[in-house]
Parts: sequence; structure tokens; C-alpha cells
Amino acid sequence: MIPFSPPRIDEKIIAEVVDTLKSGWITTGPKTKLFEKKLAEYSGAKAVLCLNSATAGLELMLRWFGVGKGDEVIVPAYTYCATANVVIHCGAKPVMVDVDENTFNIKIDTLKKVISKRTKVIMPVDMGGFPCDYDAINEFVNAPAIKNLFTPNNPIQKELGRIMVLSDAAHSLGAVYKGRKTGSLCDVTVFSFHTVKNLTTAEGGAVALNLPENFDNQELYKFLCVASLHGQNKDALAKSTGNWKYDVITAGHKMNMTDIQASIGLVELERYDNDTLVKRKKIFDFYTHAFSNDKRFICPIYETKDIKSSYHVYLLRINNCTEEQRDEIIRRITSKGVAVNVHFQPLPLLSFYKNLGYKISDFPTAYKNYSCEISLPVFYDLTDEMMETVVNAVKESV
Repeated sequence: MIPFSPPRIDEKIIAEVVDTLKSGWITTGPKTKLFEKKLAEYSGAKAVLCLNSATAGLELMLRWFGVGKGDEVIVPAYTYCATANVVIHCGAKPVMVDVDENTFNIKIDTLKKVISKRTKVIMPVDMGGFPCDYDAINEFVNAPAIKNLFTPNNPIQKELGRIMVLSDAAHSLGAVYKGRKTGSLCDVTVFSFHTVKNLTTAEGGAVALNLPENFDNQELYKFLCVASLHGQNKDALAKSTGNWKYDVITAGHKMNMTDIQASIGLVELERYDNDTLVKRKKIFDFYTHAFSNDKRFICPIYETKDIKSSYHVYLLRINNCTEEQRDEIIRRITSKGVAVNVHFQPLPLLSFYKNLGYKISDFPTAYKNYSCEISLPVFYDLTDEMMETVVNAVKESV
């Protein structure tokens, strides 16, 4: 069976994890801090905080911004449930918008239709690793008419003076938009290092801070360290110097990354651009070469003049295909020894959101793309022979 997306675990990673286990630092310690520093340098962010998941990062930033009951957060209907779940956790309302048919990403003209005085945050999602149009989104939130509509509820919101752009970049570490990498494209960017991601730490995520100059991003980083560790103003590393006494300054959460996780990430980041992304692009190009001249298929966009994907998910679509046909095709592909997936079920199809009154009929493009989409295997150890098997299995099954 060709798997869908197994992690790359080789001797370099094993050796680094063993080194961590022998060091005595297995929770948040020097390797986590080094990983944060290197991620900031890599992404161009002003500061980076590593956490136990991207979900934690999204919720932490919503809570820092004071998002709560009566507020609205705009999210695409086409995304993983975590994007909207964190809004629910904060007591706010996810306001869903449809997506672009070609990129699967949020569209600016949809924002204009749903913006209100209750809107506090826009959460664009870089589907499959292809960045959204961040210049257009940033221009939108900074437009005088939109800023005048913004109604701040606390000093932080008043200081920003507009809607915050909080990017769900779970898929797009290393992607490039107009010469800049994700992490430096909007106010705050959140990455995922889950086991199926390009760069994994088994579980994990990071918050990349890039707030305007009137915010001290380094001071905010320090506060978020506290807020992500039960509000405790000293972590284990700080207390190890002998000055053990700590205070709790806020009722925080438990979201910290461990040095075991960071040790995996350090190895992965070192070889990310020159090895991991090179291999993933090769896989994307192989699939595109195999499917692009066959009218039964629609290949994903992953490179343009201004944008370069992180090559995370190969979002193949079957032309003129119903949801039922797609599901049967997947069953047949699986029977040929190839694991595939679907990214994702639009939120209004999920029972929780359906029961809240969201209707998939309000998001026709999201449903159209979902109903014919099949995600193909993309992972480092995928060989040419295996890719050939995937292509043949897909074509025969269709």
C-alpha cells in the first residue's frame, strides 16, 4: 500500500531526539528557543512562539485580541474545522465566505458582503500551501471605510484600529508571496507542524508575529510565552537558574512546545528549502505532467508569477464529477493499493455547523470544488515508480 503522507523519520532526526533525551531538557528548553529563533529568521517574522499545535496558536491570538461574545470572525467555508472551532471556543461567531474556484482561497469580493461592525478578525487560509492574496486583504482592512466601521472593544483593538488579519498558514510554511515568505505577510501567521505537514514536530505549531510598528512584537512574544503556560511568568528554563519563585499574572492555557518536538523541527528546518521543498515540487510537477493534458482532470495551481506554493497538498479535481462518483473513485483507487484523501469537507457539511444553521447551498464554489477533489500522496520518500502507480490507479479508477 502506498501511504498518503507518512512523516520523514531518518537517522538525523533520531539522533537529534536522542540528544534531547540525554540532555535532561525534554520540556520547553533551549532547543525550543533555538527553533523559535530560526523560524523567525526563516520566515521574516518579527518574533515566533512555538506551541503544541496550530489550533492553540489561533485561539491564543484570538483571545489576546479580545475576541468574544458578540464578535464575528470571517473564515472560508472551505477549510479544516479547527479554523472555525477556535472562534466558537472564544464565544464568537464564525462568518463563512465562499472561495475562489481555482485557488480554493478566500476572495476579497466575498469579504465586502459580510463585513460588519462586529467583525474583529479575518482568518484567510492558504489551502494546499498556496498563499492567499495578502496585499488585497491588507489593503481591504486598511481602507478608510472599513476602518471606520471597526468598533474596538478593548485597548489592544483600539491600538490596532482595524480588523486583525490572522492567517491560518497551517499548510504554507516556506511558501512565497511577491518575494516574501509566509509569516511576514500580515499581522499574525500561524503554522502547523502536525505529523502530515511538510515540516513536522509530530504535533506542534507556531505563531509568527508581524504586527505594525506601534506594537512591540518582542514584548508581545514574552507575554504570549506566559499566556501559553498557565499565566506563569517563569518557565522551567528560567527557574533552572536558581531563582525559582514565580507569579501567575493571567489565567492562561497550557500550550507550550517541548524540546523533543523542537529537536525534530530543527533538523527539518535546516534541510527544508534545499531538500524537502525540492522533492515536493518534483512530485507536484510529476503529477501535473501526468494529468494536465487529460481533460478528465483539473490540476491545482501551485506557481504563478508572484506566488510559489509550499507544495503541501496536491488538490486534483475530477472534471464534471459528482460527490458520489468521487467517493466511488476513491474506493477504487484504494483497492489498487494507493491511499488518497480529500481536503476538506466544507464546514457547512459538518454536523456541528449544519446544526448551527450554516447551509452548504450558500457556498456553491466550496461545494463544487470539494465534490470532485482528491488529494494525492505527497511525501519525501515517494519514488518515481510509486508516483507512476498513483497516476495509473487514479486514471484507471476514473
